[in-house]
Amino acid sequence: MAMEVTQILINAQAVDGNVRKHAEDSLRQFQEQNLPSFLLSLAGELANDEKPVESRKLAGLILKNALDAKEQHRKFELGQRWLSLDPSVKAQIKACLLKTLSSPAHDARSTASQVVAKLAGIELPLKQWPELIEALLSNNNQLPAHTRQATLETLGYICEEVSPDAVEQDQVNKMLTAVVQGMNSTETNNDVRLAATRALHDALGFAQANFSNDMERDYIVRVVCEATLSPEVKIRQAAFECLVSISSTYYEKLAPYIQDIFSITAKAVKEDEEPVALQAIEFWSSICDEEIDILEEYGGDFTGDSSIPCFYFIKQALPALIPLLLETLLKQEEDQDQDEVAWNVAMAGGTCLGLVARTVGDDIVPLVMPFIEENITKPNWRQREAATYAFGSILEGPSPEKLMPLVNVALTFMLNALTNDPNNHVKDTTGWTLGRIFEFLHGSTLETPIITQANCQQIITVLLQSMKDVPNVAEKACGALYFLAQGFEDAGPSSSPLTPFFQDIARALLDVTHREDAGESRLRTAAYEALNEVVRCSTDETAPLVMQLIPVIMMELHQTLEGQKLSADEREKQNELQGLLCGCLQVIIQKLGSSEPTKYVFMQYADQMMGLFLRVFASKSATAHEEAMLAIGALVYSTGSDFAKYMTEFYKYLEMGLQNFEDYQVCTITVGVVGDICRALEDKVLPYCDGIMTQLLKDLSSNQLHRSVKPPIFSCFGDLALAIGENFEKYLMYAMPMLQSAAELSAHTSGVDDDMVEYTNTLRNGIMEAYSGILQGFKGSPKTQLLMPYAPHVLQFLDSLYIEKDMDDLVIKTAIGLLGDLADTLGSAVGPLIMQSMSAKEFLNECLMSDDPSIKESAEWVKIAISRATNF
Repeated sequence: MAMEVTQILINAQAVDGNVRKHAEDSLRQFQEQNLPSFLLSLAGELANDEKPVESRKLAGLILKNALDAKEQHRKFELGQRWLSLDPSVKAQIKACLLKTLSSPAHDARSTASQVVAKLAGIELPLKQWPELIEALLSNNNQLPAHTRQATLETLGYICEEVSPDAVEQDQVNKMLTAVVQGMNSTETNNDVRLAATRALHDALGFAQANFSNDMERDYIVRVVCEATLSPEVKIRQAAFECLVSISSTYYEKLAPYIQDIFSITAKAVKEDEEPVALQAIEFWSSICDEEIDILEEYGGDFTGDSSIPCFYFIKQALPALIPLLLETLLKQEEDQDQDEVAWNVAMAGGTCLGLVARTVGDDIVPLVMPFIEENITKPNWRQREAATYAFGSILEGPSPEKLMPLVNVALTFMLNALTNDPNNHVKDTTGWTLGRIFEFLHGSTLETPIITQANCQQIITVLLQSMKDVPNVAEKACGALYFLAQGFEDAGPSSSPLTPFFQDIARALLDVTHREDAGESRLRTAAYEALNEVVRCSTDETAPLVMQLIPVIMMELHQTLEGQKLSADEREKQNELQGLLCGCLQVIIQKLGSSEPTKYVFMQYADQMMGLFLRVFASKSATAHEEAMLAIGALVYSTGSDFAKYMTEFYKYLEMGLQNFEDYQVCTITVGVVGDICRALEDKVLPYCDGIMTQLLKDLSSNQLHRSVKPPIFSCFGDLALAIGENFEKYLMYAMPMLQSAAELSAHTSGVDDDMVEYTNTLRNGIMEAYSGILQGFKGSPKTQLLMPYAPHVLQFLDSLYIEKDMDDLVIKTAIGLLGDLADTLGSAVGPLIMQSMSAKEFLNECLMSDDPSIKESAEWVKIAISRATNF
């Protein structure tokens, strides 16, 4: 087989489907029958300069895929499979790969670089292949340029694959030395210099120690700044990407260089090609992000606890930075397709301007207003659009007091421009700006609110008229209406300036959804989103009008379910429409089904709606399934125990949703609906519990389950136990070990990143909700003693969480509640265990003194429950 590999690899890329399939089957058989020989053959093919480039490239790709996968569980399996190979086989494969880095064929070198990095990702964290970095660095300046280029590319890929703690500091130093030497202006080969610059970008996370050393940091930053002046555009772009990465990774080290960097970025923004200018603007956007985070975390109150101080780089740069950014707004692309928002210098500049406004607040207004006033009425559309974009960009950040006088003057002008400006770009940006006005300044409590009874009619008239404009302008009008309605969400059930216009608004939005061009610029989606928000924020007065929407939306959903033959593209659009219509019905159900005055009338439609949702499930659309399941969750809440009549037919789709690993969002929503059903049906859910529990346990046992589904599944255990009480006994022997092992894994999170801490807290919350639901479900039953064997573990879990000290407020509240449920359900039987707990008393005392009234209230109840259980 090894002799034939070249031909098989070429055949695997054949145009003829039969030839291709036969070759793919041969490769699969070879892999299954003799994996070591298969991998060796691929590595040998890749390393052999006499073989065709196409067979070498595919060999490298298959080799890479044999070592790595996107799914974490599969990635782990492939890593373990590699580690279990005979050391001599692994050594031969590695030797072939390192040899390939010197190949004259670029594709072969590049593929080998990626495979080496994948192997490094498996072995370096385990302290295997310690000679790799040294072997790569031996490809020094005496070797051909293409070999040095491949080596630097490989170092970059390795830095992407492994964490900094997997590489010793002396090796990091050598890597950085090689990379920075490759970037140096004395390097004459552009391919080498580009590879080095990109490698530095990937290696910056490894350079913590080097950036703490003034001389080394100075040298690295100087070389990066020099690279921004390279004659080669790709090198300049990569150098600015390095500066962006430095700004976010080493913000606190930037002060000595910020003046020079401003000069470099300003020159690039004004004079350089777009890819370079975009990165130069991104540097300042990144600085804004850092300073916004610091100011939000510490509120400007910098103490010894502040890990990173705020240097107010943006505030200091304002007088020069604002004119620079305003200039970019005039660089719009005239032929830009409005349906495909292309990222360009004008958009990057406006985005950065918005971030600057959030960073410095009121200080930006006097610097931007002259530009707006000067350009807003100019004959040239670019100037009008830039002025409008500038105004919209600075609406988030400055105080309402600063903006209100300006917005009150601008509103009438903007409404006029939205309907009368001759240029679509200007109208598009005007609609967006109006949306921003309604989003950020609508609900202001100032004496002169923006939306009044006096101007509301004009606003509605203009927005409804603009919904008939070209798709991109109509979409912005829908968006503005969305935020206009949202601003009245807290106005109360009986007072909203939109009430008199409800029918006109709903009719206009439905008309938009029927436009032939509604598929462009997200127009149909924007119209349904706006309609949903108008319904959500409507008052009791308009409830009869909301009711009238039900048969209209149901009829449209019914029409999408009729059996006409459709092309794949038409089917996709139809599925999307079904999702939008189900989403609309969900909002209507939530609005009418939870209010006693409308609930009785609303219920007459429940059977028809359920029938439509079941027909949507019979189709094969994930998007529509997700929305239909959410709508059913709302219907469950509204119908309560009456939902039982639908369960026989609905159950098979519920089970399908729980089995849907590929689309974990559908799976998560389905688990949530199971919880809704448990709360609504209580013990009427009992006939379905065996199937539901079997599927939930199967889900938790699967390596393919997305981690985000686990917390709701655990929480669902609690919902089931609460619904069926002591009947949950038969599931204890399966559910409790699952909860215990998950609790042990979630208890220790030291050294993990913020994202993992957030997920772990969600997981802990789900576990504790399960325990609480089970305890409450068994309360008062003679079978409560069945839970006693699990009590020590629950207390141990709570102790470990208290010791870790990284619980968020929600977890604290759930944890104190669980402690109370334990004492309340098990009483004196658990009292001695609570007394022996390392931290129960301290935790309770802390919660009693909490600033959060809900935590404090829970703690008061827990104190009483514990005193009963411990006879204190």
